[in-house]
Parts: sequence; C-alpha cells; structure tokens
Amino acid sequence: MKNKGYAVRRSAGSKMKESGKSVDEIVRELKEGNAPRNDYREQSLQIHGLICAKCAREFDHKDRHLLTVHHKDGNHKNNPQDGSNWENLCVYCHEDEHSRGLLGDYFSEGK
Repeated sequence: MKNKGYAVRRSAGSKMKESGKSVDEIVRELKEGNAPRNDYREQSLQIHGLICAKCAREFDHKDRHLLTVHHKDGNHKNNPQDGSNWENLCVYCHEDEHSRGLLGDYFSEGK
C-alpha cells in the first residue's frame, strides 16, 4: 500500500495498543476527527496568556500556533487543571529547552 509517496507496511494483524484499540482504529479516529483530545493547550493559553515564558515574545490570534506547552516536570500526562506543570514557550525556546537537557545528559555521561 502506498500513501503520499511513502511505502506503508502493515503486518498481517493490526497490533493492539495500550488503549485496547488496533492501529487501524486509532488511525480511523484521527482521520475522522473523533480521537480523544487533550485540551490542556487551550487551558494553558488561557491561564498563562499568549506570551513565551522564556523570551517574553507576545503572540496574537494570527501566530498563536507558534506557542507550545512545555511540561515543567517532563511528564506530558501530568496536566493539573491549575496549570502548575505548564509553561507556554515559543517553538524556538521550547526546542532550546529540550536541547539543553540533551546536552546536559551528554556531558554528564562523560564524567
């Protein structure tokens, strides 16, 4: 089966994911827009505003897609309703934040 120029391989049986759904079911839900959504991004934008917590760049409705939600503890499943584990970072600062962690891990292994 070909899809948008990329070869797609499927095993004879679709494997079940942790949710108990097959890969095919999950893909179908995503395509139909019926997949369960985490709305923590919208909550974080409402709580913390349209501003990067690191560089203080301000965003508006036209470029808000450049703001991401960073989980302070690194656990994307830890989403308290008060927003205490979130900070809004622009895509550049978010990338920098994760790169610093990787770089720190790299240098700490050499000791």
